[in-house]
Amino acid sequence: MEEQQVRAVMEEAMEIGRRQIPHGAVATYIPELGKARKDALGLCIALPDGTLYKAGDTNIRFTIQSISKVISLCKALELRGAEEVFVHVGMEPSGEAFNSIVELDLQANRPFNPMINSGAIAVESTIIDYVSFEDMLAYSQLLCDDPGITLNRQVYHSEMNSCDRNRAIAYLLKSKEIITANVDNSIELYTKLCSLNVTAESLANFALLLANGGIRPNTGERLLAEDTVRTVLSIMLTCGMYDGSGRFAVEVGVPTKSGVGGGLMASVYGKCGIGIFGPSLDKKGNCIAGCEMMKQLSSKLGLHLF
Repeated sequence: MEEQQVRAVMEEAMEIGRRQIPHGAVATYIPELGKARKDALGLCIALPDGTLYKAGDTNIRFTIQSISKVISLCKALELRGAEEVFVHVGMEPSGEAFNSIVELDLQANRPFNPMINSGAIAVESTIIDYVSFEDMLAYSQLLCDDPGITLNRQVYHSEMNSCDRNRAIAYLLKSKEIITANVDNSIELYTKLCSLNVTAESLANFALLLANGGIRPNTGERLLAEDTVRTVLSIMLTCGMYDGSGRFAVEVGVPTKSGVGGGLMASVYGKCGIGIFGPSLDKKGNCIAGCEMMKQLSSKLGLHLF
């Protein structure tokens, strides 16, 4: 990637993104998230040679929300192995909203995939007896190459006070014997991980680690097994953008995960990691500016898998 070309495409993408912001809305079902600055927008692209391209609000801290599901899945695969993890959760797109409970009750004996709330809770139930929140915080800092990641206590308490649906999901999973862990402990860990403060830059760092096959480029240290990376990126491609994942895969063709805090993390295998922050969301809960920005980046920089 030539610097001049990348910077020009980034500026075009930022302008396209800014035009989308008024058509979205910040998340309000978690009251603390409703306080976000709707017009904030940042884009960071991390390359294997250590180059970081930045535009806009790349160092604003915001909560990682559902992008933490990727971290949990990495840890579960590394700690328990794929065979054990996928006893509790499937690998298929759900076609339903990220917090849906209907298909779990009526159509399946386990959550469809690890990128929806029910799936993430099931994944975390496989590791909760082996790791503490402090362990997972340190793990998140490691994968994102960001020692500044902390728990946002205001968001955490706001989420815990408004997580009745997630509690219902967890108790349904318990009733189906999909999880055997303590429900309260599972919800606490899940919510704390969603409440970690990150930046667009730290998401780009994590995306780059995945794009580099689990090896940190600047040190050559392997942090994730090749099989873990392959599984995680495959599920991000098919399930990472909630019930908009299929269209996004066709139009953008890059494994990406979103969070209702406004984050997008996209991993272009062998090329780069991309982090985006924009708290204005579309109706599916994805960063509305980021989705259009990723279309532009994919098209102009030739990032589509196919």
